[in-house]
Amino acid sequence: MSVDAETRDLVARALAEDLGTGDITAEAVVPGDVIGTATITQKQPGVVFGLEVAAEVFRQAGTDELEPLAAEGRWRDEVPAAVARISGTVQALVAGERTALNFLCHLSGIATFTARFVRAAEGTGVRVLDTRKTIPGLRALEKAAVAAGGGTNHRIGLHDAILIKENHAVLVGGVAEAVRRAREARPEMPVEVECRDLGEIREAIEAGAGRLLLDNMTPSELQEAVAAVRRTSDAVELEASGGITLENVAEIGASGVDDVSIGALTHSAPALDLSMSVE
Repeated sequence: MSVDAETRDLVARALAEDLGTGDITAEAVVPGDVIGTATITQKQPGVVFGLEVAAEVFRQAGTDELEPLAAEGRWRDEVPAAVARISGTVQALVAGERTALNFLCHLSGIATFTARFVRAAEGTGVRVLDTRKTIPGLRALEKAAVAAGGGTNHRIGLHDAILIKENHAVLVGGVAEAVRRAREARPEMPVEVECRDLGEIREAIEAGAGRLLLDNMTPSELQEAVAAVRRTSDAVELEASGGITLENVAEIGASGVDDVSIGALTHSAPALDLSMSVE
């Protein structure tokens, strides 16, 4: 199992934050030559993701290679269940334990939360998208966890897609002018516009936007917006965002939008419960 240079650096910084000058408890209590085997156990139903990152943590802590015991990206109901095993000195194992579990529980929580949304929206035809509402420094890993849970990665950052929001439009005198400027500056890029009402929707379409973000609309408002758009174009993509929960995602998906984007996938996913024991 291997990770890229950015993740290796992230792991190194996380370990340094936890270890500081060394694990004084383990160094005082456990002789350095004692060998053990650790097992990581999934204690809640859900989707495990992040074993490669956990493996890098233990590698840098000085253990043997992590042995996966479960497939990532698959929902598992039968718990508790072992998901990985690692051998090495006990000092190295406990040095890596908390950092590895911090990554693994967090990323597995995102994958699991995403999978719940995908299940709840099943049959509506909508894709479940993530957003840029990620923990600084963890965006690539968090978006990978969304994909592992069955979601779809949307914008990676400000550099790879044009999304005209309220502030952009206000600063230049309206949606139409913002779209015009965006298309002129980057004609090769599709343009998405955040719309709050039918007036902005009409203005965005007339200006040539190819995708609309329908912001904080109720299911009935979304149905009305979809009908208005489809009377003029079948090509414009429609994304609903704002206030989407596990309880209402199916109703929102049934409104006819193509996608739902959910910031909670990354900013509010509860950690999946995993633990590690050493023998």
